[in-house]
Amino acid sequence: MTQREPEDHVPTSVPAAGDRRRFPAPAHLVFFHGPMDCGKSTLALQVDHNQSRQGRHGLLLTQGDRSGAPRISSRVGLSQDAVEIDGGTDLRLLVRGRWADGHRVDYLIVDEAQFLDPGQVDQLAELVDESHVDVYAFGLTTDFRARLFPGTQRLLEVADTVERVQVQVLCWCGLPARLNARVVDGVMVREGATVVVADTAPPPPLGTAEPEVRYQVLCRRHYVRGELGPTAAGPGQLALS
Repeated sequence: MTQREPEDHVPTSVPAAGDRRRFPAPAHLVFFHGPMDCGKSTLALQVDHNQSRQGRHGLLLTQGDRSGAPRISSRVGLSQDAVEIDGGTDLRLLVRGRWADGHRVDYLIVDEAQFLDPGQVDQLAELVDESHVDVYAFGLTTDFRARLFPGTQRLLEVADTVERVQVQVLCWCGLPARLNARVVDGVMVREGATVVVADTAPPPPLGTAEPEVRYQVLCRRHYVRGELGPTAAGPGQLALS
């Protein structure tokens, strides 16, 4: 009769901070980016669904969601409650506070990540490296001036993985659209506050009032020209008299 080998230690309970606090394993900071309308929030909710169905516990964060509420909402109709943060939120303390209250936090879903302060991005990196919390951030690549948001720039600098969201967004001309134009009273503007929360919308029918502020995704050529739609005298066309 052979002596039975002792069984490996198997935890009988999960610590409030999550398995990775007890059994350190590599965590990752992943950044998904793209223009408006490319499905970032939809993907954020899908990632949360895939993680949670495996028994992991996540914390959803957002700021300036299109719904005006503390939610992650997508244009296809999906939504989920989230914690609203701002530039003064210490994300490390937020997660540690959840742990102190006995809640597991195995991963973070951070929507509208372009609005993060660069220091908050560094806080996310610290949570990944020191606390083994996975972070999935989703944000716009550039603002209405075609410049990187500060939060986006820092994420591009420090994220372990950077992925452009692959859902193709089209300009009104049919070409791939990558730039976000801000439209005020029907006119594309290139100056103003970096953060003005509004949604994308198609050009309104003729004879109706323009939304006060909206965004439209354009290809580079029509962004540079400031053209929000076809004109009466487009390429190869004669102006109507």
